[in-house]
Amino acid sequence: MEPVVYLGAVLVVAALAQWLAWALQIPSILLLLILGFLGGTLVSPDEVLGRDVLFAAVTLAVGVILFEGSLTLRLADVRDLGKPVLRLCSVTVVIAWALITAAGWLMGLDPQLALLIGAILVVTGPTVINPILRQLRPTRRISSLLRWEGIVVDPIGAILAVLVYQAVLVGNREDALGTALLTLAISVGVALLFTLVLAVVVEFVMVRHLVPDYLHGTLFLAVAAGGLVGSNMIQSESGLLTVTILGIVLGNRRTLHLEHVKEFYEHLQVLLVGVLFVILAGRVTPQQVLDNLWMALGFVAMLILIVRPVSIWLGLMGTETTRKERLLMSGMAPRGIVAAAVTSIFALELEHAAETVTGERREALVQLAEEAETMVPLVFVTIVVTVAVYGLGVGRLAERLGLATTNPQGVVFAGSQEWVRQVAGALGELGVPTILVGQDAGALRRARMDGVRTERTNILSDYAINDLDLAGIGSFIAATDDDGTNTTAAREFTHTLGRANVYQVLREDSLQPEDASVTSGIPEGASTVTDQGRTAARSSATKGSERTSSSHKLAARTPFRPALTYAQLEERVANGMTVRRTQLTETFTLAHYQERNPDAVLMFTHDGTKASVLTEESDVAESDVTLIALAPPRETGRGRATDESS
Repeated sequence: MEPVVYLGAVLVVAALAQWLAWALQIPSILLLLILGFLGGTLVSPDEVLGRDVLFAAVTLAVGVILFEGSLTLRLADVRDLGKPVLRLCSVTVVIAWALITAAGWLMGLDPQLALLIGAILVVTGPTVINPILRQLRPTRRISSLLRWEGIVVDPIGAILAVLVYQAVLVGNREDALGTALLTLAISVGVALLFTLVLAVVVEFVMVRHLVPDYLHGTLFLAVAAGGLVGSNMIQSESGLLTVTILGIVLGNRRTLHLEHVKEFYEHLQVLLVGVLFVILAGRVTPQQVLDNLWMALGFVAMLILIVRPVSIWLGLMGTETTRKERLLMSGMAPRGIVAAAVTSIFALELEHAAETVTGERREALVQLAEEAETMVPLVFVTIVVTVAVYGLGVGRLAERLGLATTNPQGVVFAGSQEWVRQVAGALGELGVPTILVGQDAGALRRARMDGVRTERTNILSDYAINDLDLAGIGSFIAATDDDGTNTTAAREFTHTLGRANVYQVLREDSLQPEDASVTSGIPEGASTVTDQGRTAARSSATKGSERTSSSHKLAARTPFRPALTYAQLEERVANGMTVRRTQLTETFTLAHYQERNPDAVLMFTHDGTKASVLTEESDVAESDVTLIALAPPRETGRGRATDESS
């Protein structure tokens, strides 16, 4: 098969698999690996691309993925979690390494291979952690702990594997220890040196605007690749540590504004992850998996049931993490692309070493290289099983512990006016979590008295955008009295919640003039308003609107049915309309409700499990849902959220 045909097919498969996984709400890596295995039975990536080109591309892609992940790590996220993060990246790693090595040895691996596989599998990784966190949306503390562990431990695992590999090549125990310590010192030194130089250069050119905005993504890509390759040229596999430290440093420099760079890298990471998993899975044949299946399953069972819980509880002992947090983290350690890539690379390195080394070590290395053929299928089975178990099972555990939900249906409101407080209260009575974000102390106090969670802050503040705990939240509605603030806030929350779940009340400049009010566009002297005249009038009004209105591409979705502006909603409240909660049934349907309340503004429906924001395009169920709407009160003096029956 031609390389261009193969790569094109991989891109298509990777994109479709991730889209299908999103639609089915399952971990995308499962589909990617399955399709990769199936594709490998038809054509081998090694035969099409060649091993050297393949592993060079894999190394660069893994470096870019780690760089992207580390750019998003904020030191402020762990200001109250410094000790747990430090333990996760040190003590927990050492304990896990020892236990994984023991598990591999018990399952029959050579002790040297067991030590190597133990070093590789201490990693988790952003490629598997981030998709699960997006689906779960856990508390900020848990999210920060898992993301920092997943990104920082990846290069640590790679360097540990280098230390073991160097020790294996040396063979002599005394020389092996010295070689390992020297390798570690060189790796850390090289990473720090490259980070210092590259960070200074990048900040210098960025702050002085020596590089145009449209080249920022390219600049950072070149910096990551240069740091990775340069470090690896001096010390093997130190590049992953370099790009990780470099990303953390650059991502936390206040002088740099990297939101557009991070967005570029986020899309690139999704593409690279899909392609890498399909290609690397294609290198493993079904026969290799079957030959090692039972050993691999026993090995993975020990990782899930013993290694992860013991390493977490011992490693985090004495830290400020709660019992529930440790329980959830004990059930969350999927392996990702770094484990797959590093295993493949070292299996190939052992094979090369066996061919090139002479003397006493040659025979031992030849035997070790033959046994190392089991490493790749073993690790891929580990990836598949851990992603399946943790990705499909952690949601229930998180829900039972109260730290996350697989059905995030909560709503954040930017604004604290009367109707917003009423809506939040009505949703709260249905068990839907809500957050009111505003700066009116009196209004927020009244909301808290009704049991609504509030946050007194500017919706555009760093705290609201970066630190607001969105556990259980699925939607955002910007409803302040300023359209510009609403537009900006909606764009910021789109990055977290997705465009489909972010709304802003109708902008004032979105109102279209009625046909009768646009006759000024008809030429003077026209005695009648013909169809042609109306068309010309509308055209003139549209052109004027294009000059005075904000661009539609800046606006988020518009909520409610009918869609109303802030002023129109406030006017209805001033005229006595209140938020009411109504159960629609077969005997009192939506049609009956609208006949009785023709001026009602339909806002939400709740089907017993999920709240849905209504829009003018929504298909609203006629019955068997609870409707929340702004409507005239049925009785004088009724509360803010009343029940209406047939």
